[in-house]
Amino acid sequence: MKSAPHDSRDRDILLVTQLACAVSIFSFMIYLRRADLLLYGDAVAHINIARRIFDSKTPGLLQLGTVWLPLPHLLMVPFVISKTLWRSGIGGSIPSMVAYVLSVTGVFRLVRGALSFHSPADAAVRAAAWGAALIYGANPNLLYLQSTAMTESLYLSFFIWAVVCFLEFAQQESRIQGLPVQSSSPLVKCGLILFAACLTRYDGWFLAAIMCASAFVLVKRSMRGRSELRRDFGKFFLLAIAAPVLWLAYNAIVYRNPLEFANGPYSAKAIEQKTATPGNPSHPGDNNLPVAFSFFLKSAELNVASASAIQRLWIILIVMGSAMTLVLDLRLWPLLFLWVPLPFYVLSIAYSGVPIFLPVWWPHSYYNLRYGLQLLPAFAVFIALFAHFAIGMASDKRIKIAIGVAIVFIIGGSYAFIWHEQPICFREAWINSRDRISLEKGLAETLRKLPHDSTLLMYVGDHVGALQDAGVSLDRVINEGNHRPWKKPSDPQGLWERALADPRQYADYVIASAGDETTIRVQKADLSPLVVLHAEGEPETTIYWTHRGER
Repeated sequence: MKSAPHDSRDRDILLVTQLACAVSIFSFMIYLRRADLLLYGDAVAHINIARRIFDSKTPGLLQLGTVWLPLPHLLMVPFVISKTLWRSGIGGSIPSMVAYVLSVTGVFRLVRGALSFHSPADAAVRAAAWGAALIYGANPNLLYLQSTAMTESLYLSFFIWAVVCFLEFAQQESRIQGLPVQSSSPLVKCGLILFAACLTRYDGWFLAAIMCASAFVLVKRSMRGRSELRRDFGKFFLLAIAAPVLWLAYNAIVYRNPLEFANGPYSAKAIEQKTATPGNPSHPGDNNLPVAFSFFLKSAELNVASASAIQRLWIILIVMGSAMTLVLDLRLWPLLFLWVPLPFYVLSIAYSGVPIFLPVWWPHSYYNLRYGLQLLPAFAVFIALFAHFAIGMASDKRIKIAIGVAIVFIIGGSYAFIWHEQPICFREAWINSRDRISLEKGLAETLRKLPHDSTLLMYVGDHVGALQDAGVSLDRVINEGNHRPWKKPSDPQGLWERALADPRQYADYVIASAGDETTIRVQKADLSPLVVLHAEGEPETTIYWTHRGER
């Protein structure tokens, strides 16, 4: 009889996991059937970074490049070994789908653990946990992104579980203040999860810094001779900072610049500066914190509701839920970590060259709207907690029912309208991909007609999707990644540079898009065009035949 509560808790976790698996697969199958897995250009790039680690003229870990952190690509490697999974994009979806299931389970565990701090979870606590899991897991934008190779789903999983472990550590400390310590393992687990988060997205670096500072304060207040706790904090701290240190060291060794990812030629800041005009902000919110705050918050609202009035209700509910949580039980303060994406993205928009464009505000376009999804865990958890506390405080049964019905109506109505209009993350991907996909399909069709043993010279940074679509192995393609990046400004002995200098010696065909480096070199080599491809909004792309072997 004593094991019944534990068995009930395990059944809840199992059921949440099973339902999340079913929803994940069902959503994935819809987008797979519609061939929508590779709409995001970044999803195509992530898959091909993973592929070129072993499929390249110069395979190896140097193909990870810089700017994007390596863990998502490393997790994809086993799945993109299959040419079918690579070409279809399925290989990049698998880690995202697994992460989605884990994150839904994590949200359930977080709310249930927070509310069962003093006693076993009762029906009301379990209802709140289920509500949070449903708000999170049923979000249409998350369901699209978890079907793709984008990194949001993976990072959200690490983010949520880091908060779960930190909350468990804080709860444990509250229980054993001044008593012999039993175990501090949640803190070490949190460190391991932060290590993974910091190798997934730079959001994790900001989260790790805040969690380290918070853990230090908590441990400092709880010292009292507890050496085991100090050792565990040391492990936590080393794990939390290990990933940033490793990435800085990698950039320093490979690129001779530890901040290559932040200020190098492929960084967000450098890309933005290329399109900036003197005297004008590069994007809304550039060097303007209030505007940056408004744009990020609006992107978060657009990810959970379409109508402006309903969006405001979501904000009111999440703020009230956060306030009620702290007022009613201050020991639940670690849940405030769920707000960490807000200052991170506001600072990134204002000072790091990270733009967000919204269809409802100037310049009325779609770009990086998916960043707002990082607040989804906060929406899910604090709205569920608001409902739990508000229903618990109501004395009249009719008021309790009214609160519950109102919350269900707001959430259900919001998601129904999103599905009716298409998730905004899907619209962002579809609108921004039409011209690119049009060009890549035409290019892929031509590439399939070329001899299967031919060697290609191509800058793949823009249209590697054409190679993927055509099934052209990357080890047949000489590209900008085939050189030693520590040789600056160029590597004269690198395969890429040698092939550019004399295309006829190294390649059978050259694919050049107007404005890229291959175009400039090909013009000097005086090669004759074989096929010229045009697509609206994309640079003219030409395939040249080098007549290699005929000289």
